[in-house]
Amino acid sequence: MSILRRLTLGTAIATSAAFAVTGTATAAADPVGPAQSGFYPALAYSLAHPTALPPGMNDWSCRPSAAHPNPVVLVQGTWSSRYDSFAALAPALAQQGFCVFGENLGDSDAAASQIPGVYLTGPVKDSARELGQEVDRVLAVTGARKVDLVGWSQGGIVARGYLKFFGGADAADPAADKVAHVVTMGATNHGTTLSGLATLAKVFGINPALPSTMGQAAVDQEIGSTYLAELNAGGDTLPGVDYTVIGSRYDEVSTPYQRTFLTAGAGATVHNVTLQDGCPIDLSDHIQLPYSPRVIGLTEKALGANVSVPCTLRTPIG
Repeated sequence: MSILRRLTLGTAIATSAAFAVTGTATAAADPVGPAQSGFYPALAYSLAHPTALPPGMNDWSCRPSAAHPNPVVLVQGTWSSRYDSFAALAPALAQQGFCVFGENLGDSDAAASQIPGVYLTGPVKDSARELGQEVDRVLAVTGARKVDLVGWSQGGIVARGYLKFFGGADAADPAADKVAHVVTMGATNHGTTLSGLATLAKVFGINPALPSTMGQAAVDQEIGSTYLAELNAGGDTLPGVDYTVIGSRYDEVSTPYQRTFLTAGAGATVHNVTLQDGCPIDLSDHIQLPYSPRVIGLTEKALGANVSVPCTLRTPIG
């Protein structure tokens, strides 16, 4: 039985028990869920509360400060929600004084999207267009000139797609860019193997042998896909944007992990970071990357926070 199915069964049993005791279903939970220290507890919560927000996200009264002038927009990973992707990172960034935003992008008619809390299944280019709409709203409400983007897994190529195809960056006039910094973690920047996608599919209870169940997003992330060829044509970067690219030697989904790294073109800066360099005891795999204290510290630092980057023992289960 997959992890997802076990978690879904547990949620169903808990709800049935509550009904038996009270005669009514439990009341809807607060849309803001608790902070989490690992992906699997966050996934369990997201199954029961598929529209949940992580703490610190989407406070529309937040206004950027002089210390952190750019709102941060978080972009979730394949088949994930904004909650199970960022139930550690969003509150950490908010605590540092950042305005943090995120939506559940990429819903589609794929079979995977029928599972509560499963998003980012549609064509990556469509999700990049959605991200552009979200960025425009954030800029309009906060009054900021630019945002910073943080993407996990597919979220990294959604962010880069927005830069290239939907006005996030202006190659002819970098001063007009809407994005200052991009941070990716385990992003499928140059594609991943079919075995990597199959590994991720099994976490969510999705049959990797049936492409129709996985959604177009999976196809778009394969090495050699049409989307990636278009995205990377002419170079990995756009002028005026600072990129921090985090990869893990233990990533079994975005494989081989070195394919996540970018090459800087004219007018851009790239910081490629292998998570275990300087911290061999952080064994975080793909699923746990956004929950690694080291990844969180690297992200905060890349966005301008005055923090030290920790090195703590982490395993693939958190």
